[in-house]
Amino acid sequence: MTFSIVARSGEAFGIAVASKFLAVGAVVPAAEAGAGAVATQAAANLRYRPQGLALLRTGVQPTDVVAGLVATDRDRAHRQLGVVGSHGLGATYTGEECMDWAGGTAGDGYAIQGNILTGPEVIEAMKSAWLSSRGVTLHRRLVAVLEAGDSAGGDRRGRQSAALYVVAPGAGYGGGSDVACDLRVDDHADPVAELRRLLDVHELLFGKPDPDTLLDLSGELKEEVQNLVAARGHASLEMWAGVENLENRLVPGMIDPVVLARLRDGRAGDEA
Repeated sequence: MTFSIVARSGEAFGIAVASKFLAVGAVVPAAEAGAGAVATQAAANLRYRPQGLALLRTGVQPTDVVAGLVATDRDRAHRQLGVVGSHGLGATYTGEECMDWAGGTAGDGYAIQGNILTGPEVIEAMKSAWLSSRGVTLHRRLVAVLEAGDSAGGDRRGRQSAALYVVAPGAGYGGGSDVACDLRVDDHADPVAELRRLLDVHELLFGKPDPDTLLDLSGELKEEVQNLVAARGHASLEMWAGVENLENRLVPGMIDPVVLARLRDGRAGDEA
């Protein structure tokens, strides 16, 4: 019913998943900064999520995590599982009674798996997308992998939901959590494309400004910004940015071109 990737990049762990299943993001993914990531699917066993993370937390290798989880599971023939840890190879498992086509592949820092797929070409396309996208942020890599699987045929029953979940130390909003990204498309005709759109909005609102592109907020530019802010009905750039959820992109004495473009065109932050 599902195709997914669990992966590691530096200190970040993430999962991207799509399925002809309602709200797949509420079922498949689990990840913990400093430990690793787990995807449970097919006849998903939700106990695998906390149990797998507990094992990873103690340094158990992904292959041994998989072996430990399925060993005592009487329904393991119907399970599918992907695991990555803090270093080394990922691990994937497909029970012999998962519905065709089902299978997976794993390598250094990743595991890819799927069931009820159009064929093995889905997994191959996902692997190729992962290996060819080095240098891109983990968020983008994971969505690109999902898009590759979707384009190759994906779930042979159709499309319904997709999700992206990424964790890294202190990467959450305001540094108050480790959840860098938790996006879900629960019921949509084209969920992977919608997930991409949501990621674009997420990066607009919560991304950090590029120091190399910051503009000095002085002279004519400062005057323009003050006039635009006033025209929007706000007393300061900070107040306007707070209303538009762009406060993460503010830098004292400078302005992010992304913020400036948003201010100039007058669109609200959630219209991306």
